[in-house]
Amino acid sequence: MNLETEIRSFERFMVSERKSFYTIKEYKFLLSGFLNFVKKDIKNITNKDIENYKDYIVNTKKYSKASQYLSIKAIRLFYRYKNIDLPFNLVAPRRSKKMPVYLNEKDAGKLMDASNNKRTKAIISVFLYTGVRVSELSNLMINDVDFDENIIYVRAGKGDKDRIVVMPDICKNDLKLYLNERLKTNSNNNYLFISNKKNKFDTSAIERLIKKTGIKAGINKNITPHVLRHTFATSVLRNGGDIRFIQQILGHASLATTQIYTHIDDNTLKEMYEMHMPKY
Repeated sequence: MNLETEIRSFERFMVSERKSFYTIKEYKFLLSGFLNFVKKDIKNITNKDIENYKDYIVNTKKYSKASQYLSIKAIRLFYRYKNIDLPFNLVAPRRSKKMPVYLNEKDAGKLMDASNNKRTKAIISVFLYTGVRVSELSNLMINDVDFDENIIYVRAGKGDKDRIVVMPDICKNDLKLYLNERLKTNSNNNYLFISNKKNKFDTSAIERLIKKTGIKAGINKNITPHVLRHTFATSVLRNGGDIRFIQQILGHASLATTQIYTHIDDNTLKEMYEMHMPKY
């Protein structure tokens, strides 16, 4: 078995399956780890090999449940690509269900205030007011923003699906201020957000920017684009938004995914307790 050839071939399959760039990158890494461990052609892999690998990623590699889950998913997809029946024990553990990390309104405001330029403020504003994914923001083109209708078109989001998100006037104004500078920049592309080198602003750079701004704002949390997505969804729900509306605007394929936002935030919990606490 030529590992490099197998991985390249699997990558082409995932591209044909319309898997996202990030899924492809992650699955290639996880499958490489598996094939390097078993050192066998997939047709010769036994149930015992599967058990040994599962034990290895838990006890030696110390994978979290989420990483174990993704690793098994990657291997299962490789079996499907090879058109080979799945081993009965190639089953992923259930992922832990944790409450999403999000910012309260005060900290969200502090993050906005800590933005040191128009580009940073526009990026954070889009995250907080639309809930888009970091990959979706990175792929936005200038003409995806409709200032007349207060709409942003998200093209080929997760699952290769298009959707629209609504932006309020405050977000529109932040984008307009940034776009005035963006349009004066000579670049050979039409991406909405570009780097200092005038290239597409990639996701890792955006993540570093958000983290740096969170530290500057003095927020005692690891701020990521996904935290801002959680913040958007939690705020909409807290303000009376319907769960199905949140599902649609976030681009979730299943309502079950959106259910993580039905938790009660700390302030609401305290308010409800004050109203309904025992009266001894």
